[in-house]
Amino acid sequence: MADDINDDDIELLGELGVEAEPVATGGRTAKEQRIIAGFEEIERFVEEHGRLPEHGESRDIFERLYAVRLDQIRASAECRVILEGMDSRGLLGPETDTSKDSCLEESPADEALLASLGVSAEPADDVTKLVHVRPREEIRAAEEIAQRNPCKDFAGFKSLFDTVQRELESGARQTLPYKDNAEAKQGDLFILDGQKVVVAEMGDPFVSGYGRPDRRLRVVYDNGTESDLLLRSLQRALNKDKASRRITDPNLGPLFGNEEEPDDLPTGHIYVLRSKSEDPFVAQNRSVIHKIGVTGGDVKSRVANAKKDPTYLLAEVDIVATFKLANINRKKLESLLHKFLAGSRLDVALKDRFGSHVEPKEWFLVPLPVIEEVIGKLMDGTIGDYRYDPKGAEIVKIERN
Repeated sequence: MADDINDDDIELLGELGVEAEPVATGGRTAKEQRIIAGFEEIERFVEEHGRLPEHGESRDIFERLYAVRLDQIRASAECRVILEGMDSRGLLGPETDTSKDSCLEESPADEALLASLGVSAEPADDVTKLVHVRPREEIRAAEEIAQRNPCKDFAGFKSLFDTVQRELESGARQTLPYKDNAEAKQGDLFILDGQKVVVAEMGDPFVSGYGRPDRRLRVVYDNGTESDLLLRSLQRALNKDKASRRITDPNLGPLFGNEEEPDDLPTGHIYVLRSKSEDPFVAQNRSVIHKIGVTGGDVKSRVANAKKDPTYLLAEVDIVATFKLANINRKKLESLLHKFLAGSRLDVALKDRFGSHVEPKEWFLVPLPVIEEVIGKLMDGTIGDYRYDPKGAEIVKIERN
């Protein structure tokens, strides 16, 4: 079966406690395997948290159990022999007095921890009783659910969520379906299970027990709670919720670029064209007459039959500039561009090949550098502070009282 499944299948089977293929034991006894499995649980904790498990009532119940287990493993000569060569992180530390092999006993502290977990601490006569390794489903549940706590500094986040809601209602922000396993970065906003959530903080990256990159997040919810779930857990939750959405950034900065990004949700391109028409007026002003449009497809394909289409002045065109878009409503963006440059719209009328009267609306008498400046203002979110002056062929700042 293992030959027919991929890495994601193996990970899923692991979460369900199912082995995808027989695991070689290397001649280890069942007792030795359990000692090693228990130590690997501690290693995974250190890998994910960047520190040793600690004692104390304020600590997670499993962390406290790991701390007890590590103390007893360190004090056991038997454990040290079994784990020799496996301790790549130096968790065992220097040898201590192992005359009393405490790994053969179960301390009252460990019993209390197990009792609080609803696990019966049976009398122990060997080191194997210390393992109590959590089933995969328990580990995954702890990661996926990641206890939600009240967000103590929610006032600042509430202001953010209120602003986001207003911008969604005004159309300044959009929501788009979440793309499977798309990257989530600090500051990103989503709708998950009907709640708005923001990735407030991101911890340092690490490699999980499955060999996958991951990191711990601080995620704040619009109901005033927060959690510290893993990045991959957030991605899985967004994938699982078929109604999950990504909330776009109103500043448009990430929506433009010349390079494809791994987590882009493609929307299309802004394109700027220059006509090759031999019309006297067009020929005389060719360098400042441009068609500005937005397409969801390939620009070259869009203009392939330009000479037969009055929209393109019944002539071939040159593509003089393109800007890649992602996560944005194309029609609204195109409308915004045309509205901003409306004062320089070219007044032209043509007849198509059927003799019908056509007035192309996407041609403007505006220099290319000005068009690029307009798009720059869209990118940095300051377009609302400016207007276009057709007489001076320049963008000017709006004076506000």
